[in-house]
Amino acid sequence: MEPIREIHSRTVVLPFTNIDTDQIIPARFLRTTARDGLGRQLFADWRYGADGSIKPEFALNRAEAAGCAVLVAGRNFGCGSSREHAPWALLDYGFRAVISTEIADIFRSNSLKNGLLPIEVDEPTGRWLLEHPGAEVAIDLDTTTLRLPDGRAVRFPIEGFARYCLLNGVDELGFLLARQAEIAAYEQGAAP
Repeated sequence: MEPIREIHSRTVVLPFTNIDTDQIIPARFLRTTARDGLGRQLFADWRYGADGSIKPEFALNRAEAAGCAVLVAGRNFGCGSSREHAPWALLDYGFRAVISTEIADIFRSNSLKNGLLPIEVDEPTGRWLLEHPGAEVAIDLDTTTLRLPDGRAVRFPIEGFARYCLLNGVDELGFLLARQAEIAAYEQGAAP
């Protein structure tokens, strides 16, 4: 996992509410446990026609979406079934953060465990971001701050252990493995 400290990027906006995990990555693409390549299937039913042709009107298919690392979406992003493939697909596409006024709990948990930063903001901030696609934003995970182009700084909540893991580019297993000596000492009864 790549550490996250700061993200500077333009935004891609999907102004829809209740974007569920089957829309993020349709179930027919869940046959793999490999993360690589899932970005091609991200929002597949919205990005491509039945014949596989690209739908030019969809936000991710527009030239201005190229290189964007921040996705802004309407309320209740990531609802639906639990599938790690959803954050995997977003990461493989190139997103590092998702911003919404409400992010589904299971999706948030899966995102944090896989290196995607889910950011919940207040309604006025969410509305402003939805109304300004392509806005240049700065995210500082050290200070848990989202900075908007007008200079406004908005704080966002994140659980402490998840923040630590993202800042250090380590997942839960990596965190435990790095402490094998301490764990062994504890098991031997020689805890400090």
